[in-house]
Amino acid sequence: MNPGTTLTRKALASLELFRGLPPAVQGEVLASARVRRLFRNTRIFNQGDSDVRAHMLIDGSVRISQSGSEGGEIVMRLIGPGEMFGTVALFTDRRYPADAETMTDAIETSWSEGDLLKLMHRHPQIAVNALKIFGKRLQEVQDRVREVSTQRVEKRISHAILRLARQAGHETDGGTEITFPLRRKDIADLCATTLYSVSRVLTAWEKAGWLVTRDQQLTIRKPSEIRRVAEASDD
Repeated sequence: MNPGTTLTRKALASLELFRGLPPAVQGEVLASARVRRLFRNTRIFNQGDSDVRAHMLIDGSVRISQSGSEGGEIVMRLIGPGEMFGTVALFTDRRYPADAETMTDAIETSWSEGDLLKLMHRHPQIAVNALKIFGKRLQEVQDRVREVSTQRVEKRISHAILRLARQAGHETDGGTEITFPLRRKDIADLCATTLYSVSRVLTAWEKAGWLVTRDQQLTIRKPSEIRRVAEASDD
């Protein structure tokens, strides 16, 4: 871990919370940022911690998960470069609602509650950006709840994979590679099904040539087939 890593204006402009800010405001944001370089499998914060900050990911990937009272863990979201995480705690009970752990080596930056609120008061564009982010995430949660309530498992898995491709897809000669190091449990949690069901469906799709999974990397070979499943009638 190297807390001395610096945040550049270019990196700041890539963060969804601070897009569209003029150079003078960027300088003010940079002055209050804390940047850390983290190794893989580093816990950034724990569910229930009260020393909350607004976090943004510059590089790498982060897994957000929640634990129940009986010890079970479920993955809530995967975070890629440019995305905000942990910030909702600043506007609720000031306790992190989930754990955040790096899936790869990563660089993250954060702001204290006081610094972020001062920036939002002085520069409303930051607050507008935050509202857009919260709105988009809420829409995604509503979509996932609807899918769990109304759709068969193959369709839910296809939606989860397509969302991940939009979020972290990288075009290669072999297809669209999802840059997150994905466990099958991650996919199972994201579409509220069992590990067995995900393994069954992904194995069948891999045999059909629609995708390839290897060393926790998923590459979509035939996105049209995945979309066909996602858009099929539920009748």
